[in-house]
Amino acid sequence: MPLRFLASLLSILLLAGAGLPEKGPVPEEKPASAETEQGGKVATPQEKPEVQPEATPEATPEVKPEEKPQAKKDEKASASEVKPENPVDAKPATVQPPEPVLTIKPEDEKEYSACLADLKAIGAVFKEEPRIDDGKGCGIDKPLTLSIVLPGITLKPEGKMRCETALELARWTKEAVLPAAKVALESEGELTTINQASSYICRLRNNAKTGKISEHARGNAIDIASFTFKNGKSIEIQPRDEDSTLAGAFQRAVTATGCLYFETVLDPGSDEAHENHLHFDVIERTGGYRYCR
Repeated sequence: MPLRFLASLLSILLLAGAGLPEKGPVPEEKPASAETEQGGKVATPQEKPEVQPEATPEATPEVKPEEKPQAKKDEKASASEVKPENPVDAKPATVQPPEPVLTIKPEDEKEYSACLADLKAIGAVFKEEPRIDDGKGCGIDKPLTLSIVLPGITLKPEGKMRCETALELARWTKEAVLPAAKVALESEGELTTINQASSYICRLRNNAKTGKISEHARGNAIDIASFTFKNGKSIEIQPRDEDSTLAGAFQRAVTATGCLYFETVLDPGSDEAHENHLHFDVIERTGGYRYCR
C-alpha cells in the first residue's frame, strides 16, 4: 500500500479519535445467571426490598378500672339472687289483698231506746251490759243479757246479744212457737224453757279457721237446741223432714215461721253444721232479702 495512502488514513483516524470519549457507555448488567453442567441457565432470585416495619403507635397508658368492694368482686350471685336488668321483664310480686278492717257497728240511740221499750212491753227480762270489744270485729256496742224470753218462758242458759236479736226472739216465741205448741203438743203442757246452744261468741262462721266472721260475734244470732215443756219433755232439734209425728210437724212449723222474724234461718237440712239446732240471725241484707233453708 502506498505510503501516502497510509498517512492519509492515519490522519483521519487521529482526527476521529479526538472527538470520542475515553470510555464508551457501560451496558446495564443483566441478572447474574448460573450455568448448569448441561449448559442451561437458572435465574438467581432477586433480593426483596427490605420492608421497614410500620411505626408502632405510642402505647396508651393502661387505665385500671375503679376497684369495687371486695364483696361485690368475689360475689357470684346465684340465679335466684340475680335481679333482672329490665324492670319490664320482672314478674310483679304477688300482692296480698289487705285484710278488711272489722269494726263494731254503733247502735242508733233512738232505735236502741225504742227496742228496749218494746222488749219490756212484751214481758222479757234482761240486763243491759257494758260495751263488748274482743278485737277482730267481735263485740256489741250496746249488749244485753236476756234471761226471760216471755213471762214464764226461760232462756237457758241466759245469753248475751243485741236488743234487736232479743226482741225478734221474743216476738217469734209469742206469735209462732206458742200457737204451734198449743196445737201440736198440748198434751205436754205449757212451754217453759227455750234451750239455746249459742248466743254471743267471738268466732268465724261454723267455727271455721278461715272465712267470714260469724253473726254470733256481732250479737246478731242465736241458736235454738230444744224446747222443754211443763211435763219435763223436751223436743230436740234434729233432721225431721220425713218425721210424720206431731213433734216433726211442730219443728217444721217453727222453722218456717222463723223467716218472718229473722233474716237468716238455717235448720238441720241446710248443712252438717246445723244438724242439731236452728240458727237465727238479724243480719242486714240488701233489698230486705232473707235466707231461709
